[in-house]
Order: sequence, then C-alpha cells, then structure tokens
Amino acid sequence: MGNNKGKQMFGVVKVGDKGQIVIPKEARKLFDIKAGDALLVLGDLSKGLALVKTQIFEEVVEDVFK
Repeated sequence: MGNNKGKQMFGVVKVGDKGQIVIPKEARKLFDIKAGDALLVLGDLSKGLALVKTQIFEEVVEDVFK
C-alpha cells in the first residue's frame, strides 16, 4: 500500500446471509479483538465503514468530558 505507514490490507471478506463477516485472524491479532468484544460500526457514505472497539470509543468520550 505504498508509504501509508501504519495502514494495512488484510484481504477480502464476504458478507453472509445474516450480514455477518469474519474479521481476518491477522487483523484480530493486531488490534487485539477477541470473541465477545463489542465493536462500534461507523459509516461515511464517501469513505465507507469503520469498526472501532467500544472500549477505545469509551476512553475518548471520557477524555472529552474531563
């Protein structure tokens, strides 16, 4: 991916009949995503979807209210 330091491409996933995807193992390991973790799904019509661990989001919100 060129000089995009810190950016990764993990491959292609398919959406199942129930709208589910499997997060690639390398991505789960790198971002410490484990079974049972809650992820926030964010969307931008021009940029696409993003998944964020709710723990990280909660920490950001706490910092805003300090």
